[in-house]
Amino acid sequence: QVQLVESGGGLVQPGGSLRLSCAASGSIVSINTMGWYRQAPGKQRELVAGITSGGSTNYADSVKGRFTISRDNTKNMVYLQMNSLRPEDTAVYYCNAGVITTTRLGVYNALEVWGQGTLVTVSS
Repeated sequence: QVQLVESGGGLVQPGGSLRLSCAASGSIVSINTMGWYRQAPGKQRELVAGITSGGSTNYADSVKGRFTISRDNTKNMVYLQMNSLRPEDTAVYYCNAGVITTTRLGVYNALEVWGQGTLVTVSS
């Protein structure tokens, strides 16, 4: 089993900053792409930012220049630094990862794993 656990959400005023963290744990052989998605009330889940194991990144147009995704491969963690936050950034933020796992029998599996989500509220 592989788990992703997010932290760092909360209430922040417009223009403020937050840093989200996501820790992966379990029988992990390797992690490929990691990313952050968000879902606002009444809207579909959307990609915010992604990062490959080699460090290549991509961002939604709405967050370019304000958000920065990074990862620490030694700790199986991914981060999202969010600056200049706007009310429209309010959403539940989910961590996502493509993970290669192994069982006690030595069987390798490729899984897409999601975290439970962390709420970010941008409001004055």
